[in-house]
Amino acid sequence: MLSQMLSSAGASIALHLPEAAATARLGAALAPGLAGGMVIALRGDLGTGKTTLVRGVLRGRGWNGPVKSPTYTLVEHYEFSSLYFYHFDFYRFADPGEWETAGLAECFRDDSVCLIEWPERVAEWLPTADLEITLMHAAAPDGGRDAVLSARTAAGSRCLAAIQALPTAR
Repeated sequence: MLSQMLSSAGASIALHLPEAAATARLGAALAPGLAGGMVIALRGDLGTGKTTLVRGVLRGRGWNGPVKSPTYTLVEHYEFSSLYFYHFDFYRFADPGEWETAGLAECFRDDSVCLIEWPERVAEWLPTADLEITLMHAAAPDGGRDAVLSARTAAGSRCLAAIQALPTAR
């Protein structure tokens, strides 16, 4: 499933994801550990698999509908029985006034999980991320992606512990 790139140290782990399916599996592995009120920051260049990871998270929670990038809409909303998932993409975010006008702060609630692409573009308005995931094009011969997962809160640490407990993540 996932192959370990570097050993874990403290509140971060690094993984090599040889293909897009491995990125989706990482998302699915994270899904059970996500709870209301959590914020997940997704960092990486264009084409590194941020939306693929979110698709994996949603599939891991049982979402069967389409999962599209919110590049032009800023946010896509997915409602589960008692939890809301908001997938933000701030790549095209240009006007700080948009944050207030669009009412985006209202999405950050105890009954929602917020997955945020390009969080650095709105950093001053965001709560602290529980988990930061950085995706990079891998230099490995097989290509793929490298992912670094860093916990910033106790909730994020629980997510990392669940990933580390996977037999193939060691």
